[in-house]
Amino acid sequence: MDEKLQKVLARAGYGSRREMETWISEGRVRVNGQVAKLGDRATAEDLIQVDGKKLAAQSAVAVPQRVLLYNKPLGEVCTRNDPENRQTVFDSLPDVQHARWVAIGRLDINTSGLLLFTTDGELANRLMHPSSRIEREYAVRVLGDVSPEMVQAMHKGVMLEDGIARFTDIQYFAGEGANHWYHVVLMEGRNREVRRLWESQGVKVSRLKRVRFGNIFIPSEVKVGKYCELGEREARALYKLANLEYRPVKKPLMRRKTGGGKSSGKPVDRKNTRRTPRRK
Repeated sequence: MDEKLQKVLARAGYGSRREMETWISEGRVRVNGQVAKLGDRATAEDLIQVDGKKLAAQSAVAVPQRVLLYNKPLGEVCTRNDPENRQTVFDSLPDVQHARWVAIGRLDINTSGLLLFTTDGELANRLMHPSSRIEREYAVRVLGDVSPEMVQAMHKGVMLEDGIARFTDIQYFAGEGANHWYHVVLMEGRNREVRRLWESQGVKVSRLKRVRFGNIFIPSEVKVGKYCELGEREARALYKLANLEYRPVKKPLMRRKTGGGKSSGKPVDRKNTRRTPRRK
């Protein structure tokens, strides 16, 4: 059975489908000796080469389906190579053999919190696609008075420059003086969407942290700048959310990068993980 070439490469862990489409357009991929083009398909019998290195199409299904949770600090950018030479989220991740980490979504430089990575580009593509409608929950500290009418407007929907945006849930959490914390939920991941929604109501977001993506929360033991690999139960649930088949990983996470020094990279046992309840 043949499949789109970018899908085969994504599942093999080279990157997201969008990245693979770019690589194909740049002439970096060959199928049976011929430079591939967008729209090409491949079967298990085809010989695929990426930057001159061979990849058997059938080997894509053998790539470990690993998912990494990273608690991103402020000041890091979600790109592999930053022209300004800033610290990137990929600098803190462990090495993985015969694959690479693909970010499931992004957080801007001034947003901290939960960021997921996977070696499975197909999983990343499914979870990032707008049609997935996966909840993303944020803790937001806003500067300014927030009225019930403002909350209602953000619930109902606000017209931004790239279309209507809305929170599916807004819960007051805590605060004193001019600063107040809220927890908000989005069903998509447009650029700076949380900030822009609050700014549309005349208030400023002074702190922003993602605390949940779908069924995944930040465990209390994963501190800022640390990472852990998801256990089988959580990874399986994430794959189910993406309507994909999950194959349990048999080997532990690969060694961390030399000089990273941010985490042991050991899998975390979630059985006794505590979550801080939201205030209603």
